[in-house]
Amino acid sequence: MARLAIIPARGGSKRIPGKNIRNFHGKPIIAYSIEAARQSGLFDEVIVSTDDDQIWDIAVQYGASVPFLRSAENSNDTATTLDVIREVLAALKHHGKEYQEVCCIYATAPLIRISALEEGLRRLDDVTASVFPVVAFGFPIWRSLKLESDQRVSMNWPEFSQTRSQDLPPAYHDAGQWYWFRPNLITDSLYAPSSAAIVISEMEAQDIDNESDWKLAEIKYSILQKDREA
Repeated sequence: MARLAIIPARGGSKRIPGKNIRNFHGKPIIAYSIEAARQSGLFDEVIVSTDDDQIWDIAVQYGASVPFLRSAENSNDTATTLDVIREVLAALKHHGKEYQEVCCIYATAPLIRISALEEGLRRLDDVTASVFPVVAFGFPIWRSLKLESDQRVSMNWPEFSQTRSQDLPPAYHDAGQWYWFRPNLITDSLYAPSSAAIVISEMEAQDIDNESDWKLAEIKYSILQKDREA
């Protein structure tokens, strides 16, 4: 069965300039996503979708394919990941290439594990529409607070104000690393009623939206590398 990896990597980044190709422990951060996809042996093709010539050059240098530049329509702040994915799949279909299993891998996911990609594919084989990694919130969201307009504090769920943390169910959030999916089962979102998830540790995931996030990702990467080499 044909499998494709798509790595979206737009050139513009307002919060962290040059984010997708910024140096991360000695090489462009996008290189980690490309290498994980290629080294996994799971994909027939690894494509980077970009609107930037420099990203194109670096992607090819690390072994990815960049068959075309992303359209202007899908290179702005309002374009969604699904818009980018559909553009790639439509272009490939026009050239006679169709894929039954696709994995969208974010360009800033240096903590990605090949074993997690493999587990995600196994879950996809259970005939789910999509599979992605999740991380447990570090504190029960049921005890979360909100600030009113006058800066007074109130609880989002006051019914749990006296409930012990250990008695509350865990809650999870998207790790923001990758999404395995079947194109024929996806409509308006990569989430579907039949979507499934695999749980990864907080040490294995880091959303990178600002400089503090970047530094935390570098620290986690160093720790994980030492653990794997031990």
